[in-house]
Amino acid sequence: MAAQPEHEQSIRGAFGTISAHDSQTRRGWRARVLTLLAIIGPGLIVMVGDNDAGGVSTYAQAGQNFGYTLLWTLPLLIPVLIVNQEMVARLGAVTGVGHGRLIRERIGRTWGLISVGSILLLNFLIIMTEFIGISLSMRYFGVPPVVSVPVAIVTLFLVTSTGSFRRWERFMMIFVATNVLVIPLVLHTHVAAGSLATGLVIPAVRGGINSASVLLIISIIGTTVAPWQLFFQESNIVDKRISPRWLNYERVDTIIGSFIVVAVAALLIGATAAGISRFGGTNAFTNSLDVARLLGRHVGRAAGAFFALILLNASVVGAATVTLASSYALGDLSPRFSQGLDTPLREAKGFYGVFAALLVAAGAVTLVPHAPLGVITLAVQALGGLMLPSTSIIVLLLANDREALGPWANPRWLNAIAVVIVAVLVVLSTVLMVSTLFPHVNVVALLVVLSSVVGVGVLVGLPIGLRRAGPRQPFEGDRRDWRTPRLALLAPPAPTRARRWLLRANATYLAVAGLLLIVRIVQVATS
Repeated sequence: MAAQPEHEQSIRGAFGTISAHDSQTRRGWRARVLTLLAIIGPGLIVMVGDNDAGGVSTYAQAGQNFGYTLLWTLPLLIPVLIVNQEMVARLGAVTGVGHGRLIRERIGRTWGLISVGSILLLNFLIIMTEFIGISLSMRYFGVPPVVSVPVAIVTLFLVTSTGSFRRWERFMMIFVATNVLVIPLVLHTHVAAGSLATGLVIPAVRGGINSASVLLIISIIGTTVAPWQLFFQESNIVDKRISPRWLNYERVDTIIGSFIVVAVAALLIGATAAGISRFGGTNAFTNSLDVARLLGRHVGRAAGAFFALILLNASVVGAATVTLASSYALGDLSPRFSQGLDTPLREAKGFYGVFAALLVAAGAVTLVPHAPLGVITLAVQALGGLMLPSTSIIVLLLANDREALGPWANPRWLNAIAVVIVAVLVVLSTVLMVSTLFPHVNVVALLVVLSSVVGVGVLVGLPIGLRRAGPRQPFEGDRRDWRTPRLALLAPPAPTRARRWLLRANATYLAVAGLLLIVRIVQVATS
């Protein structure tokens, strides 16, 4: 393969360019800010993209049903988002390959197929929910789905297929900036600043702790930490050509995105709490369109319009990022689909063809009269809960792969934090999945039992695992210049007993949970 011209190897972001041969250390705040502006994008976009149609719906439900009392869950998500996404950001910058390919090469071909296949299925279902969000938001303005959905499909394809990463990122930054609409919504609904601040720091639950409130808390966490984010950010960093030299700036990008996504979520909960929570109880929520209509009725037409526009923007960003994550994932399996956003349409028909096919297929399903939207929603919730523990465990294994990451492998202190976070995600995701499959289960009791079992496992296993990890390999020189050698030349990861048992447990969990999910979906679809 011929070498790319220098300008094609450079980092060309929405707000700046870094030359391919630029290795200078930035000194002074102005130079550092300009560098951050060139790098910023993957972390910010993946975080804002996660506040999608499902996220807006969940936050609106929390505010409408429980007022300000569930706000305290949001600050807890910031370290979870940062730790998870920092690991995949590091994997992308150091290895230079997408998440699916890295799993295939370092965990195994079977795991690569399972991971990519399951993320494609989940993403397809999520894209359907994004188009449902688009149709609901535009129905508030009197636009029928047969008009809004096709227009959204065409717009999303045109934005993505420009053949320029910079143009795509600039379009996405416009959508990111549109989140400022939450400010006039907050002003119109007269959110009480004191109640908002109190709700963020003092744990409370309107009506007391019960299955409904616990499930909603878990849903807030689940909608904010999603498996597709791992695939998107790693591959988007590779597509943008961010190397380890600029990784600290990408970390700042991720941290900024984490705070923004939580801030927007908090303001959405506050706005719906202030505007409509007093007009219903803890089961008042129906859907996002009704929230917009209630805001329009009780607060004013402008408030309803702002909420509908926020839902529309969130759905568009979600559809764009989740669909692109799917194209990246499929490209990790086949070179035919592996081109990136800097490749013109005529040279990357497979890459953009997958993107277009996913948009058209998902949009078409949402336009079918009497489409099984309930089954789609159930499948998204359960499959997301099923996959998150598995994907988090795999990320942790990859981040500890010293052959692939060298001096960039996880330090012990980060492993300790990551293991605790993964354990919490395993418990919460399992509860969400089980409660979705078996609606009459006692959620509170299940949460207590699983937390106790996993907590004991972490307390016993974490010290053993950290002791067996051994010392980090010494590295001489500037680690910012270290990149993963060709994956085919690396020795396979050591097949330790702990690694084998962890992968077997992961496979067993996926098989059992997947079978239960299929049975439940068939039951719902045929009832």
